[in-house]
Amino acid sequence: MIIYMLQFGISPNDITKESKMNLNEIKNIAKNKKVVAIGEIGLDYYWNKENKELQKELFVNQIDIANDLDLPIVIHTRDALVDTIDVLKNIKKCKNTGIFHCCPFNNELIREGLELGYYISFSGVVTFKNAKPELAIESVPLDRILIETDSPYLTPEPYRGKRNDSRNVLEVAKRIANVKNIPLEELAKITYINAKRVYKID
Repeated sequence: MIIYMLQFGISPNDITKESKMNLNEIKNIAKNKKVVAIGEIGLDYYWNKENKELQKELFVNQIDIANDLDLPIVIHTRDALVDTIDVLKNIKKCKNTGIFHCCPFNNELIREGLELGYYISFSGVVTFKNAKPELAIESVPLDRILIETDSPYLTPEPYRGKRNDSRNVLEVAKRIANVKNIPLEELAKITYINAKRVYKID
């Protein structure tokens, strides 16, 4: 069964000084029943160090939209662990929580995310030869784990160097099932159920 759904928001990598003017438009579009989450939103200090305060402001603004529309959020965070957790714990809580998308293998981030009620989603990075995802994968309980591709980026092994697409989520699933020591079919069923739960899909 294929579920067609949309998430909508301003990524931290796309934020400009004009982005605040787009918030009402985002909220109006997100009222469409096909939109199941606000995202990906969050903070990225790897690519963008010069507008940290604006990123935080837009992050909070979009959590407000998610709360108003009773939607979960999908979080992008890179080199911004402290500020990301600070926003979620102390500045603006999301009543529906959501997903840490393409989650870094950072034990503190995963622990904090789980304690706040978020799901942890892993991408093709888990298959990279120099990656060491085992501890991160093992630390996420099965009822809070998700898989993704981050297409068209982060193409998993054995397809590194090619454009990524949704077919490659199989390689992510294989790696995680191997670490969790469960059958691939069981992981597929679990992550399917988790996705329906977090996106509130009947």
